[in-house]
Amino acid sequence: MAAPSCRGPRAEPEMGEGGGGAESFARWRRPGAENGGRTRKWSVGRADGGEDADSFGRWRRPGAESGGRKRSAGTFDGTDGADALPRWRRPRAEAEVDGPGGAGTPPPSPGDIPSCPAAALARKMAAPWWRPLRLLRPRRAATEAGRRRAGGGRGLLAEQRERGVFQEIFPARGSDEELSELLARRQVVYCGFDPTADSLHVGHLPAVLALLRCRRAGHDVIALVGGATARLGDPSGRALERPALGAARVRENARALGRGLRALAANERRARAAGAGPGGGRFAVLDNAAWHGGRPLVDFLEAAGGAFRVGPLLSRHSVRARLRSPDGLSLAEFCYQVLQAYDFYHLHRRYGCRVQLGGHDQLGNIQSGYEFVRKVTGKDVFGITVPLITSTTGAKLGKSAGNAVWLNRDKTSPFELYQFFVRQQDDCVERYLKLFTFLPLPEIDHIMKMHAKEPEKRGPQKRLAAEVTKFVHGPEGLESAKRCTQAIYHSSVDVLETMSDQELKELFREAPFSELVLDPGTSVIDTCRKANAIPEGPRGYRMITDGGVSINHHQMTDPESVLVLGQHILRNGLSLLKGFPTGNV
Repeated sequence: MAAPSCRGPRAEPEMGEGGGGAESFARWRRPGAENGGRTRKWSVGRADGGEDADSFGRWRRPGAESGGRKRSAGTFDGTDGADALPRWRRPRAEAEVDGPGGAGTPPPSPGDIPSCPAAALARKMAAPWWRPLRLLRPRRAATEAGRRRAGGGRGLLAEQRERGVFQEIFPARGSDEELSELLARRQVVYCGFDPTADSLHVGHLPAVLALLRCRRAGHDVIALVGGATARLGDPSGRALERPALGAARVRENARALGRGLRALAANERRARAAGAGPGGGRFAVLDNAAWHGGRPLVDFLEAAGGAFRVGPLLSRHSVRARLRSPDGLSLAEFCYQVLQAYDFYHLHRRYGCRVQLGGHDQLGNIQSGYEFVRKVTGKDVFGITVPLITSTTGAKLGKSAGNAVWLNRDKTSPFELYQFFVRQQDDCVERYLKLFTFLPLPEIDHIMKMHAKEPEKRGPQKRLAAEVTKFVHGPEGLESAKRCTQAIYHSSVDVLETMSDQELKELFREAPFSELVLDPGTSVIDTCRKANAIPEGPRGYRMITDGGVSINHHQMTDPESVLVLGQHILRNGLSLLKGFPTGNV
């Protein structure tokens, strides 16, 4: 059954004078010495957008809290497949190793695996190119602190289920008690993200936030970018096969997603530090192209193919649905769940990962990973699903449906992201506060009680929009969104004068830009005609006299009035023209 729609009305209730009308945007600047300063030009300002750095520097915790140890951030490189979790480094020559056999135990070599069918398969898969990552075992005091932060595994599960973050646990029978006991100790949790586009979107946020909630509870988390699996295409929830992207495009998208994931983790860490929150676990971004990209198909099938049975793979809901469709299912799509299952095994064997997070539509792929890891290693692993965000039609919110709200500022501005959440309806805003924010549940209850008393203020929607925008774009992005809201919906000329070129570009993304020369005696009608803000001929003249044109939020009724600096042209060279159709035009 599709989740209830949570996309609200198009107009913000508090917008005031901001609704309707075509907008034109112009900006003037002083010319250089070549024209002697006799004229002034209106021109469009350029927005200087820099690309995010593709790595984080090292940082040191205070000596009293961490014993003087250094911590370095994980690296991500879609080209060479750098594959390292951040690690604690002690000031000594030898390092303890945490292997799948427990703390201080190195990963098994082929000769260490006992003789049995599953062990024989594991022996084949213990290839030399799997160099064990030397993760240092955390001190006992740190582990106990992690337990206190999490409130125990039962506390983490109970709270996230109450918030609606954790939806289903696999395997279902008896998993709550086992998983609660497992999460009472520090674990490694992972979630995968396929780079089918160069940006994350709002539909990814529940999974990203679930991963970071586990990190806050003291667990180490891995965000796995599917640089290899994205080239096959996940059939889950799709009626048609994904168009092929090509290896180069996938690599570019993988790098962009890696930057986006690290930026979100950094924003969450800064917010946690500012609020004196718990320290949390470690975070890393990996790419499965590091272990899938260079391995021949025959070698992979020889090593892993014997552990999969076609019957269970065909029984997955995503596979059965596509087999019944007119276009059927390609071999590449059918093998997608095999590669994702192998990812779970690889992360389990190399990093000791025992919990996988994923969207609710990933349950079949999670089940394949559980069965594969269980068959090869004999150990219990778990899968947890998170809810899907749907549109008004009940379709999954994302790129494929054409309704994505992107997290990259170049694709969706902070103002647009802020407005998306401000427009949410009352019947889903409480659910979204629990799902998209880190606000404590008692505080959310208080917000909803205040909303029941004064629903016209839309307090929950504004708080939701502020929290999500700050998480995605940082405090600076939230301030930018608020400035744009004041400029558009509250007709604030003072705010309009202080906006940067980038904010103006984002705010008037769809509005036409004009470059005009300001001659002495330039009138309102001359400006409107040169900017194509009014119709030609008498209709445009009547549009101004009937009050259908405003400049910088000032309604104009005299077409022959001369533009005045400071009123019609602001200090930053901006003139905002709005044309409103009237009954006489």
